[in-house]
Amino acid sequence: MAVRAKAWTVVVPHDARGARLARQQLGVELEELIAELDGLIDAAMVVDAVAVVGELLGNAVRHAAALPGGVIRLECRIYADLDPELAADLGLDGNPDILELDTDLDGIRADAFRIHLRVIDGGANQVPAQREAEPDSIDGRGLAIVDALALRWGVERDEAGQCVWAELGPTPKPA
Repeated sequence: MAVRAKAWTVVVPHDARGARLARQQLGVELEELIAELDGLIDAAMVVDAVAVVGELLGNAVRHAAALPGGVIRLECRIYADLDPELAADLGLDGNPDILELDTDLDGIRADAFRIHLRVIDGGANQVPAQREAEPDSIDGRGLAIVDALALRWGVERDEAGQCVWAELGPTPKPA
């Protein structure tokens, strides 16, 4: 089986409606990917990715400024974290971005696939950080959810704004 690149970007208005549209588009794209890869990507990872991006987009709308033009950007990239020996056997010279090449996927385990999500906005006054929410709080749990579902996540900031990213895999986060 050979696959083409699986990376895409969607730009939506910096509001709740735009965040909903981006989240829905992610779900559609990932469902199509599952079908295309004949089950190599775990459906549970897709559900987690949609939940994570919902939290990241919601935070961008609530706490951050818009990018120029009043928008936020969602980027999604699918890749496989390959054993170097398998990558060499596939002729990838250690390049894990197999989905950006026409590559035969025979021998690639389902647990090698990763979903990398990036939500880019105009930045906020404070760096996004996980916090403890009181049991009766109605908010404040978003990044705790991201932390629980993602293998790792982080924040990149520069003069243009910020990017909050998360990477998901099919296996539970290491303790």
